[in-house]
Amino acid sequence: MVVVIISVIIVLLLYTALPFLLTFGFEIGVLRYRCNSTKIAFTFDDGPHPTYTPILLDLLKQHDIKATFFVVGSRAEKYPELLIRMKREGHQIGIHNYIHQSNWLMSPWKVRKGVDQTAAIIEQITGERPSIYRPPWGLLNLGDFFMLKSYRIILWSVMAEDWKSKGGSAKIKKKLLNKIKGGDVILLHDCGETPGADSDAPLYTIDALKDALPLMATKGLSCVRIDEMVPINK
Repeated sequence: MVVVIISVIIVLLLYTALPFLLTFGFEIGVLRYRCNSTKIAFTFDDGPHPTYTPILLDLLKQHDIKATFFVVGSRAEKYPELLIRMKREGHQIGIHNYIHQSNWLMSPWKVRKGVDQTAAIIEQITGERPSIYRPPWGLLNLGDFFMLKSYRIILWSVMAEDWKSKGGSAKIKKKLLNKIKGGDVILLHDCGETPGADSDAPLYTIDALKDALPLMATKGLSCVRIDEMVPINK
């Protein structure tokens, strides 16, 4: 019995902890940060959302900023017009899986099915198949590494903990202005309807960006899509 328990623990560690160490510790197989760059990439997860995503798109358009959206496939099906607008306004669209569930709790086959399903949904809506993928919460399992031939995995180097309303826009703005430097990939959210998030949190993210975005240029930084920061050859 003890041998069985130890074997199960080892398998679970290989399936979850090892990928976490390889990606967040050694950045193997993923993009988190681009060295020696004046470019930064704002990325938005968990959407689209019928209220917050249009407001965010308006703000990005006002400042002539292109961003990258990692969309949930089931939400993309509900709000295809928002993906069409993202594409029309020059933003990049990536995959955040079909449902927002940790890859640690799914088999490699279920994860791959959801990723491919979301890619097909995005392609059907926009006419372009996405080549970038960010797993929910950035948690990869061992099977994700077998998708590298099809998708580039994108994580992040800066996050503002904007999925919670506590601290409001002041907290988010402070984190953005204090942490961002050239080469950063910034994680933000345009939807709060996921486990652990507050439903009104994106409102504070947008308010923080109203003040933070104009200051990026004064720091000598340009805001770009992921594929403008590093070539995506898929």
